[in-house]
Amino acid sequence: MALPDAPLRLAGPADSQAQATAFGAQLLSWHCRGRERLYLSPRADFSGAAIRGGVPVIFPQFAARGSGPRHGFARTRRWRVLPGDPQAPRLAFAFEDDEATRALWPHRFHAELEIRAEPDRLHVGLGVRNRGEEACEFTVALHTYLCVDDLAGVRLEGLEDRPYLDSAAGGRACAAAGTPLRFDGELDRIYPDVRAPLRLCDGAHALRVEAQGFADAVVWNPGAALAAGLADLGEGEQRRFVCVEAGCIAEPVRLAPDESWHGRQTLIVER
Repeated sequence: MALPDAPLRLAGPADSQAQATAFGAQLLSWHCRGRERLYLSPRADFSGAAIRGGVPVIFPQFAARGSGPRHGFARTRRWRVLPGDPQAPRLAFAFEDDEATRALWPHRFHAELEIRAEPDRLHVGLGVRNRGEEACEFTVALHTYLCVDDLAGVRLEGLEDRPYLDSAAGGRACAAAGTPLRFDGELDRIYPDVRAPLRLCDGAHALRVEAQGFADAVVWNPGAALAAGLADLGEGEQRRFVCVEAGCIAEPVRLAPDESWHGRQTLIVER
């Protein structure tokens, strides 16, 4: 099925190529050093539902942490495409409140997402400004699906000393594991207050994940049983990706009138 909007292409340095759609301002693909770095489900629904894969924008609510739609409404709305920048090639999108969004979250806002490519790296920046007359609070994340060859051989480094909330166990608080993260079955964790960069190692490949402005990290893989039951994913597809998300979740972002917040996630190919 065709995308709700034709994909937009960003030609970066060397062989770096990215594609995104104005539907949800969603990054769909990043090809770098001869390899696709993001995962997009072959069963992704492009009919107007949330798109499974790439980098969905989670705003103004992460998961069920609020009274609105799960993971917010930004990922299922069409954003406005902003002009390019000849000095620094980019894809950029904007989204503002309207009657429909205010029925779900009663605040006025302006959001922008920008994608920029540099040698061996991709920046995804998200900004939100409160354009209302009262303070607002929100949770937010870049729900990044990273492509891997085989989940069984993957490890994630950088969270060894961090306690976490186990969302797969009802949000139970857990002590730091002390070892790099491996994936065996469903895994759904929120790591508050993550400062150091993370490194996803997948056999001969390694990708560093850095974040600025985002306080937390989320790591998710559905495991075999949940993947098989998801119509837009399917049996065995969990072996092909890991979600490593930059977010502000444990403590919501609070903005006074006319105040702004900005966060950025950077993916860096090491090998």
